[in-house]
Order: sequence, then C-alpha cells, then structure tokens
Amino acid sequence: MPPAVVLFAPSPLLTVTIEDRAGQPDIHVHPGGQGVWQARMISSLGVPVVLCAALGGEAGDVLEHLLPSEGVELRAVRVGARNGGYVHDRRGGDREAIAEAPGGPLDRHEQDALYELVLAEGLRHGTAVLAGPNSDQVIPAELYRRLATDLGANGCRVAADLAGERLDAVLAGEPAVLKVSHEELVADGRADSDEPAVLVAAMKQLRADGADTVIVSRAAEPALALPGGGDAVLEIHVPPLQAAEPRGAGDSMTAGVVASLVRGDSVREALRIGAACGALNVVRRGLGTGGEAAVRTLAERVELIEWEG
Repeated sequence: MPPAVVLFAPSPLLTVTIEDRAGQPDIHVHPGGQGVWQARMISSLGVPVVLCAALGGEAGDVLEHLLPSEGVELRAVRVGARNGGYVHDRRGGDREAIAEAPGGPLDRHEQDALYELVLAEGLRHGTAVLAGPNSDQVIPAELYRRLATDLGANGCRVAADLAGERLDAVLAGEPAVLKVSHEELVADGRADSDEPAVLVAAMKQLRADGADTVIVSRAAEPALALPGGGDAVLEIHVPPLQAAEPRGAGDSMTAGVVASLVRGDSVREALRIGAACGALNVVRRGLGTGGEAAVRTLAERVELIEWEG
C-alpha cells in the first residue's frame, strides 16, 4: 500500500441535501468541503488519507462521527469555533440554498494546535495537500505560508488547490503541485482574461514564483498543465460525458494527480488520472466520488496535447 497523504481541511462542513425519491423528500447528511471531497477521491484510488481538521460546536460533534471512513483517518483539533454547514434542496434539479452558515474563526492557540498537527503528520507521511477553508475568516493566509514553507523545507511534497491570498502565501514554500481555476486567476488579477495565451503566461509566472507543476482547470474547456521539469504546456482533453453535478471536478482532479504521484506514477500519467477523476466526478451526484476501475478506464482515453499557442 502506498504511503498516506496528509490532507489539511481546516474547517469541514456539515452538509444536508434534499433529493427527490419517487415523489418523496430524500434527505442526505454528509461531511463536505474541499478537503473532505479531495480526501474521499484519494482514498477511492486506494491511497490512505490522514485528514487533519478543526472541529467545534454541534456540527463538529456530528462531523467527528461522519468523517472517518475506509481509507480516511481523522486527526482533529477540538476548537471553540463552530464548523459551518449548509442545507440545499435539489428536488427541482438545480441546487436551491435553504440555509448556509460559514465556519467560525480559530483563535491563535487553535491555529497553533492545527499547524502543529499538520506539520507533524506531513513530515511523518511525506505528502501533504493544503485545501482551502470554506470561509476566509476561519484561518489567516499566513498559516498556509508557514505550513508550505516548513513542510517543503523538511522534505515533504506539498500540493495546493488555492486562490487569492492563500495561493500567494503557499508559493513561498515552492509547492510540487499547484492547481487553480481560470476564474480564480482572473479574479486574483494574475490574468486579465480567460484566453489560453494569457492563462499560459500566468502559469509561467506561477512557476517563476515557486510552483513546480502548475494546473489550470477551465470548466468545460480542456485544462492546461505546465508539468514540473519542463517548459511544454499541455492541453488535457477528456472523454465527452454528460454532467449530473458540475461542481467539484477541479477538486477531484487535484486529488487524482496527488494520489497518482504518491503511487510513483510519472507527472504525465498523474495528469491523466487527475483528469479522469474530474471527468468522472461530474457524472455522479456525490462530490469527490468515483471508483478506481472507472477512473483508470477513462484515463486511457485522456489525451495530452502540446499547446502551441
């Protein structure tokens, strides 16, 4: 079995989704949030996950029971701040937000405890994914800078799927893998349009700023990748599939890339696996889900084409 991936999910969500089942409400209660969905996908590929999170309040009490699963070990810091959550109604087909609550901010002692936990686990296992909080108020970007820098300086491979101040902060640690969406690059002012040439220039700047492999997801358009160790930009073409849930493809892609690298695959193979995870995610209603056999079958159909501008 490959080594475990440490996943920093600072403030998981408690999610309640109402579906329709034969004309009756069908209520689903799950843990959620970017890091949780990534942990789910990584573990589905046979790579164990150590999920590091802060838990507090009634939502945190429930999440403490929901988060551990096959292949996912929970390591939690109990905090005074409450975890966030949402209630969504999908009976009409689209998601209707009934209620949404952000996670509360952690105080400095809670931040220190969470940093210490992630640092120790990352150094123990050798690969860490830094996922974002569900709310900007949960933890400061500075914590990401410290984690990325200290983990990387001590031999831990760091991957990040972040934007804004947290993306800027994590670059100080020279992450091995950095994934960002084209919308985030534009919103952050790193790109002034979604034209491929503009995005490629932003990717090369991210490389110059410290990232090794840079991946930019582009919604329905082929993702772009600048693999570590080279200057060739790749377009990632996935098989055409009908989307049931368009959210979460980028998160699943990051998870698949990291899981593949931990297994010892090349960067190009990791990009294929990651793209297949993202493609499979959108045909399922559960975020961060998909079977390993289906992922590998789809990965055989993923094409990496050199972008020529």
